[in-house]
Amino acid sequence: MLVKTIILAMLAAVLVALGSAVFAMLGPRRDHTRMARALTWRIGLSVLLFVLLLAGFASGVLQPHQAIPPKPTVHNQ
Repeated sequence: MLVKTIILAMLAAVLVALGSAVFAMLGPRRDHTRMARALTWRIGLSVLLFVLLLAGFASGVLQPHQAIPPKPTVHNQ
């Protein structure tokens, strides 16, 4: 459960950084330095999240599953 919480927190941080960049780009004082810094944070957090997901799958901490479970098969005897 802790791993899923960390993943959700990192996704939220990525969205916050993206929102900060949008606000810096469209806000009243168009600050390109702040926008670039926020986008850099977003890219860094996204790469770190991707690496952590790969490490979690490789170590067995995270188990992949199907989004749509297969239909049960009926065995006629």
